[in-house]
Amino acid sequence: MTDPVRPQNPAALAADALRLSGDLVRKEITLAKAEMRQNLGRAGAGLGMIVAAAVLGIVTLNVLTVALVAALAETDLGPIWSAVIVGVVLAILAYVLLRKGMADLAPENLMPTRTVENVQRDASAVKEAYHDA
Repeated sequence: MTDPVRPQNPAALAADALRLSGDLVRKEITLAKAEMRQNLGRAGAGLGMIVAAAVLGIVTLNVLTVALVAALAETDLGPIWSAVIVGVVLAILAYVLLRKGMADLAPENLMPTRTVENVQRDASAVKEAYHDA
């Protein structure tokens, strides 16, 4: 009795291999597209954080400039220290946003790594199947 999963005819084997390979390639392309969309969304969020960091950086410079002007214009430390504290907090926030945004834009975070791993695993499986046949 013949195995229904593995036809004995070499032409049928080749046709099945071609069909399965085509299906596999289509599925991997679909996965790569989905992963790239996800990575591009992350890149957009990273760019948004960089823009937010730039805006906060400008505000920080304004606050610190006002603090310096106030320091030179008055000797009362209350308003000056308040402006310095706000400026430092904004500077720290801008730095954190900038670092996060830059990390999201790193090339290794934008590569479709799952797809590459799947393609490598599929290629190994196909090689093993052809060597076993």
